[in-house]
Amino acid sequence: MDVERLDLTEWGDALPDRGVEVFHDPDALAVLESHTDAELRLYGAFKGQQTVGLLPVFVADRAVGRTVFSPPLSLGVPRLGPILDPNSPKRRKAERINAALAEGVLEDLEVGRRSTLFRMTCPLGYDDPRPYTWNDCSVEPEFTYVVDLADAEDVDDAMMGFSKSLRNEMRRYDQVDLEIDTEGIGAALRIYDDVVEQYAEFGEEAPMSRQFLRNLLSNLDDDRWRVYVARTPDGEYESGIITLISNDLAYYWQGGVTASYDNVSVNNLLHRAILEDVVTDPELESVTGYDLVGANTERLCEYKGKFNGELRPYYVVESSGPEMTVAKTVYQRMAGSLK
Repeated sequence: MDVERLDLTEWGDALPDRGVEVFHDPDALAVLESHTDAELRLYGAFKGQQTVGLLPVFVADRAVGRTVFSPPLSLGVPRLGPILDPNSPKRRKAERINAALAEGVLEDLEVGRRSTLFRMTCPLGYDDPRPYTWNDCSVEPEFTYVVDLADAEDVDDAMMGFSKSLRNEMRRYDQVDLEIDTEGIGAALRIYDDVVEQYAEFGEEAPMSRQFLRNLLSNLDDDRWRVYVARTPDGEYESGIITLISNDLAYYWQGGVTASYDNVSVNNLLHRAILEDVVTDPELESVTGYDLVGANTERLCEYKGKFNGELRPYYVVESSGPEMTVAKTVYQRMAGSLK
């Protein structure tokens, strides 16, 4: 099995229809590279002419050594990492592909050298990080909640397992005079201002820049994102949520800053509008879940747990050694927005 580098066109052609995160999209990867000081490298594992595994990384060579990230930090990207597409139900074949991809990429990147720092957050559905532990990397699980919408026929079905208080609030959607609609990039930038203020309250910086957000939404196809905004009858902005969309999942990505209107949580109504679209809009027919993007911070889980989502693990892979231990504190601070 061969592991080779691809260009963005070859990468886009090789992506499977399922099991792919939003930021695996070649347009998203191009924007990520333009907003980092690292080189995007796209690896593909081939069995003959067939692509059976993919892995994007961002590589920066500096005087003190090499850093390798997937995804890059400080851009609000929850997960990236490897994709396997073995086209076979047999476990052993998938394991061989997984091992060959990991070994080929780690060797090419020289991750075994002490001067190379490697960090990768894997996508949902990637369930076998063992080849990285066998190559002297450390692996730790993290978690997110995913609301299962596969069998929901309407929004009431979607809310069936929610906490009583959350259901009651969402059912007041038709009783308040807020208007919730999808809007464009201008509204996304208004939501960004909320995010900046929210992080400032905790003494932190927002997980991305305004220009990155603008460029990302401008470059992604329109079917990969929606911006939900709640306004009063006279058009006054109350709150909003930026939702990203893959073939599999809708993501509660940015926004949702606390707001109340007529004694109802505006954000609960925004989530209801998103859920209703996912289960009723034919354009979102392939989407089977709502990813709340993180279940690792206790104070946030108290709210997210009300959605009764499935607790889904994903894996963080890091190079081992004292250098990585020191660097972890920086990584955790920069990546803390996606917990």
